[in-house]
This record gives sequence, structure tokens and C-alpha cells, in this order.
Amino acid sequence: MIERRIKRIQRHNRVRGRISGEKDRPRLCVFRSANHIYAQLINDDTQKTLVSAKDTEVKKDKEEKGKTGIAFKTGELVAKKAQEKKITKVVFDRGGYKYHGRVKALAEGARKGGLKF
Repeated sequence: MIERRIKRIQRHNRVRGRISGEKDRPRLCVFRSANHIYAQLINDDTQKTLVSAKDTEVKKDKEEKGKTGIAFKTGELVAKKAQEKKITKVVFDRGGYKYHGRVKALAEGARKGGLKF
């Protein structure tokens, strides 16, 4: 279990070596646990979180399909909060996770909400 976490952190550090968020194009960082998913827009120049969203803020409907549906709604929520701060372009940081399942659903929800990456 610990080795899996270490491998994910190594993958995340490798990705972070290539991408960073600026004021006009912040980094959309994703963290996924066993039960929850979190997203943040981060300006790496000033090391400040501009916008954050988590799945517990999303209203859960019966039509959603489990954790993936909630992740999609979380992506839409982070996009809505970003639009309020006049942020339209971001750099996507998958956090060392595969671009699959809940991470992909969050990204698609953010795109549907109006973010471009």
C-alpha cells in the first residue's frame, strides 16, 4: 500500500517538472482518495490557491452514477467558481493518477463548465 502511494508521488513529481500554473493560466490540480475527490486552481508563481472544490459541496441527485457522476459534478463546480473569478484557461494536473475514471470525469465536467485546457 505504501509503495503504491510512493509510486504515485513519483509520477506526480515527474509531471510537475513539466507543468506549472501562472496567473493567467493556473494549474487545475486533482486529488482523489478512496471516497472523495478534490480539485484546486493553483497559481504556482505566488503559491496561492485561487479556487477549490470538493465532492462534498456537490448536491447529490439520484440520477448520478456513483463516484464518477459526482466527480463530473465537481468538475462543473470548479469551472463555475473559476468563471466567477474570470479564469477560463487552465493547465490540467492529474496528480499522478491515470487519466481514467473519476479523474477523467472531473476533467470532462470542467470542460463542460467552460474551462479550456
